[in-house]
Amino acid sequence: MTDLITTPIDEKLVRGAIELERTAHGVQPHRLPAGARRQFADGFLTMVEAQPTGVRVAFRTRATVIELEALPTRIAYSNGLSLPLGVYEMVVDGELSGAASISTGILHTIDAATGAMTTDAGPAGAVRFTDLPGTMKNVEIWLPHTETAELIALRTDAPVEPAPAPERTWVHYGSSISHGSNAERPTATWAAIAARRAGVNLINLGLRGNALLDQFVARTIRDTPADAISLAIGINLVNADALRMRSFTSAVHGFLDTIRDGHPTTPLLIVSPILCPIHEDTPGPIAPEIVDGTILFRATGDPTDPTRLTLTRIRTELSRIVTERAQEDPNLHYLNGLDIYGAPDAAAHPLPDRLHPDAATHVLMGDRFTTLTFAPGAALAARGNPA
Repeated sequence: MTDLITTPIDEKLVRGAIELERTAHGVQPHRLPAGARRQFADGFLTMVEAQPTGVRVAFRTRATVIELEALPTRIAYSNGLSLPLGVYEMVVDGELSGAASISTGILHTIDAATGAMTTDAGPAGAVRFTDLPGTMKNVEIWLPHTETAELIALRTDAPVEPAPAPERTWVHYGSSISHGSNAERPTATWAAIAARRAGVNLINLGLRGNALLDQFVARTIRDTPADAISLAIGINLVNADALRMRSFTSAVHGFLDTIRDGHPTTPLLIVSPILCPIHEDTPGPIAPEIVDGTILFRATGDPTDPTRLTLTRIRTELSRIVTERAQEDPNLHYLNGLDIYGAPDAAAHPLPDRLHPDAATHVLMGDRFTTLTFAPGAALAARGNPA
């Protein structure tokens, strides 16, 4: 057996991450920088931002054998509810070429009744891809979107060099829907589908349960090079019952003002919420319930309170804000989320837990978003394209 070459994993090989943290084992991709991470003490957000949705190891090589060693960290619950193992996907010259998982690693088990957590610190593992063509090729290994992946070593049977990057970078911000909840693979989240179809470099700032217009995220977007920016705003603000209408309007303006400090003319698209029947006219907070072993969600807020946020109210207000600001900011655009997933789609593909799209709907949304926003003449299309 040929000895494999070990190539250090660094910023030249990792795409889609905001920052790489050097660790005792290797590097940990982060989707928020250290300065932002110091500004919150939320264990869930700490876990979520380190889950590398949209992050991939990208390189060129003639290797026929490629191995990536990593230390995953995943969550399980004492009642048996947990996510399947994360998937590492191999893409060769733009085509899916293989997939594998690592069954070892660190497992945090949360007591569903008390919230207490126990930890089993297992060893690292590796995914291995063989029988690849021996020609020079562009390779991407997409990291799992549902668990963290501390990257330890990249090993190949031929030398590796950085791959050429796409000409344009798209930064997208959103909730668990953007993060990829219920998508089956990292390349099958709607954002990854749109990015691959549009041929852009994706930086996915979808943060499960945490799209709350935090200023540290706005500053992260402000400071990140981008050729196109989109912000999916609304669902987490409703289901967390995080703001009232007065503070929502101010928070949106502040978020946009901060981004525009670093990207004054970059195409910027505001995407209102997709259809979610439980929250269309009923505010949060949201409450989970287990039915036949499945988690379902229900809205518990008072629909008669006009100060409370609902998805219907948010769409109206976001449209108004964009219309007013666009008079002085022609590169600011609005997309109604109902055009990505609306009532006819819900009839054909209902939200399985009443909140998150299923795997098939991610494909539908990714295709629609690409057509609506990246087609020539659309909001996020490369400038100079004909209408």
